[in-house]
Amino acid sequence: MTSNTPVSDQLFDRARSLMPGGVNSPVRAFGSVGGTPKFMVSAQGPYLTDADGREYVDLVCSWGPALLGHAHPAVLDAVHAAVDRGLSFGASTPDEANLAAIVKERVSAVERIRMVSTGTEATMTAVRLARGFIGRNLIVKFAGCYHGHLDGLLAAAGSGLATMALPGSAGVTEAAAAETLVLPYNDLDAVEAAFAAHGNNIAAVITEAAPANMGVVTPNEGFNAGLSRITREHGALLILDEVLTGFRTGYAGYWGLTGRQEGWTPDLLTFGKVIGGGMPTAALGGRADVMDYLAPLGPVYQAGTLSGNPVAMAAGVATLTLATPEVYSFVDARSLELSAALSSALDTAGVDHSIQRAGNLFSVAFGTSANGVHNYADAQAQDVFRYAPFFHSMLDSGVYLPPSVFEAWFLSAAHDDAAMNRIFDALPAAAKAAAEATAL
Repeated sequence: MTSNTPVSDQLFDRARSLMPGGVNSPVRAFGSVGGTPKFMVSAQGPYLTDADGREYVDLVCSWGPALLGHAHPAVLDAVHAAVDRGLSFGASTPDEANLAAIVKERVSAVERIRMVSTGTEATMTAVRLARGFIGRNLIVKFAGCYHGHLDGLLAAAGSGLATMALPGSAGVTEAAAAETLVLPYNDLDAVEAAFAAHGNNIAAVITEAAPANMGVVTPNEGFNAGLSRITREHGALLILDEVLTGFRTGYAGYWGLTGRQEGWTPDLLTFGKVIGGGMPTAALGGRADVMDYLAPLGPVYQAGTLSGNPVAMAAGVATLTLATPEVYSFVDARSLELSAALSSALDTAGVDHSIQRAGNLFSVAFGTSANGVHNYADAQAQDVFRYAPFFHSMLDSGVYLPPSVFEAWFLSAAHDDAAMNRIFDALPAAAKAAAEATAL
């Protein structure tokens, strides 16, 4: 792997002397792929520019928010106008309700909504709300699904049908982890068994609408519908985490692509990324009777000075207003085009793989063509060692991929033919690098 970015090298050296690992979010440290992370200084359309002046076609898109492309003029205009009015008031503003109305119109499962600042805060509040509303303590989650860094949901994956989890991070107490049941993803039998054993104590099941944190994993046909049925039968709630997929995979998120047609509705949903248009904001929403259990109407407390921040609300309103069905059709087409080209390049190089897809999100899993990836065990069993050389070859060719094989690839409405051709041109050499990789 090469660097050729001395300014980024210097900036990383300085950052490491000031911040743990030199970063403010772990994946940015390139721990999974090695090498020095690139320090980005600007972005426009489908491109990033680093501190050394090198341009990259961006396939991370700020992990989702840049659906329209970076620095979209209309979003910038809305943000600039909001900034001119003031950065934060600590009071209600009109755009809070404007954004809430857009979300509600697009996702009929949302009867009430509460704005927060991060996806972690959204899922944390949803879990607290579920416990308060139902009056039980246990939460079911699935191995490989990530719901932010709240203590109980950082529980490590358990074995068997319903293993009481052990902490998955230092600082998480066994007591906090013990209130989470970790089950294998895509296994309804395990869910049925967990409810048979613990149903009277389970407040909610939380799941990513389509997992995108162990690579992308498509829910088995009927899996999410089955979760809805099981929770309803046992008087528990279903929390659908759409922090990554919401308004990214479609006009009404992944539930809009699947659940609405299948005839089931989650009790709560969490959103992030796109609804802030690149600014830090997130939300939870769902059934009115459950949401009204939040303060000030109900006994479940949640508050935040920056919740509904006016600049973030303005960015979100502008982004979702511009995110028309035509935008999603374009991104869907580009996603299919790129994943096909990626698969073709890997086939030509003789690299066994599968492409994992959920709407327009996708990822590659090496060494999995026989069965694909259906759960966390499958994801962990892939040929992870092939991704680092693949990643660095693409990076050296001016294409910025997620710096981990366990992340989704993102495209935007700004990925025009010129940007796509740059990606296509980089794929053969990267596929060859993956083919030549050896396990340590």
